[in-house]
Amino acid sequence: MSRRPSVPVIALSVVVTLLIVLVVILLARDVTGGDQPAAGSATGSAAVSDERQTSPEQAPGPESMEGIARFEEGDPMAMGPVDARVVMTVYSDFRCPFCAKFSREVEPALIEEYVDGGDLRIEWVDLPIFGEESMIAARAGRAAADQGRFWEFTEVVFADAPDRGHPDLGEEALVGYAAEAGVADLDRFRADMTGGAYDEAIRSDYQAATALGATSTPTFLINGTGIVGARSVETFRTVIDSSLDG
Repeated sequence: MSRRPSVPVIALSVVVTLLIVLVVILLARDVTGGDQPAAGSATGSAAVSDERQTSPEQAPGPESMEGIARFEEGDPMAMGPVDARVVMTVYSDFRCPFCAKFSREVEPALIEEYVDGGDLRIEWVDLPIFGEESMIAARAGRAAADQGRFWEFTEVVFADAPDRGHPDLGEEALVGYAAEAGVADLDRFRADMTGGAYDEAIRSDYQAATALGATSTPTFLINGTGIVGARSVETFRTVIDSSLDG
């Protein structure tokens, strides 16, 4: 698998955090929801951003995601080409109802309009913030990914999620979702989900996300521009089109 050269994460963290804060200050309308960690969580709250104000000639390219996105060929937790002109990282938790809202109402349109045409790459980043079941579900997602069914698994889990509140995602429920998603070897899936092989990678995702200021779900970075919460597809189109036109 190929990987692009990285940029120091600390410097990128500062830049991205400033971008998110700037967008928050300029744009404070059309807030449709985001999910905060439970009380007592080690994570804090994140600001809410909205549509992009940068003019097309100022819009950053995918190089702004160096050191943030993985840019790995064959990444089972990503969709779209590595060399897409727009790269979006999605910081998500399987127990987050607003992540489910994005999956059901926004993501399909983005896939049809941008991913399928090669203009957009979407990369999932684990941000499990709602307790042990969030961690188990993150392991389950990676277990499905190892059998080539990650996006099918996310679709099934989020299709069954409530509009509000956090679903119960115990071991048996997750195995059921895996079966529905077409995961072939359910015994292997269960063993991978209940083991600790993925924990270091999940913790790495979590730490990278919080270092960038992503402390609620869902949070998105699109060529360096932050969006927090369940927003309309038009909000995402505005940011993506700005980068494509830049």
